Amino acid sequence: QVQLVESGGGLVQAGGSLRLSCAVSARTFSTAAIDWYRQAPGKEREWVASITSARYRNYADSVKGRFTISRDNAKNTVYLQMNSLKPEDTAVYYCMMIGYWGQGTQVTVSS
Repeated sequence: QVQLVESGGGLVQAGGSLRLSCAVSARTFSTAAIDWYRQAPGKEREWVASITSARYRNYADSVKGRFTISRDNAKNTVYLQMNSLKPEDTAVYYCMMIGYWGQGTQVTVSS
């Protein structure tokens, strides 16, 4: 069984930073790609970033240069470092592994 738990969200001013964590309970964690998604109120869920087992990273254009995804296989955890946050980054952030989703963590950026 796969379980994902996000944490690290909160309220931050524009220009600030947050680091999200996604703790994964899965024996296959080290061989799996992990994705971060987000969903703003009234909008569809959108892909934000991904990291493969070989640590290849990809980012949505909207966050490229501001967000960094990383993983610690010893801790079964994936991180999303978010810098230079903007009000439009406000959303619930979710991590996903092979179709399994966490419950999400709220990020609110005030102007």
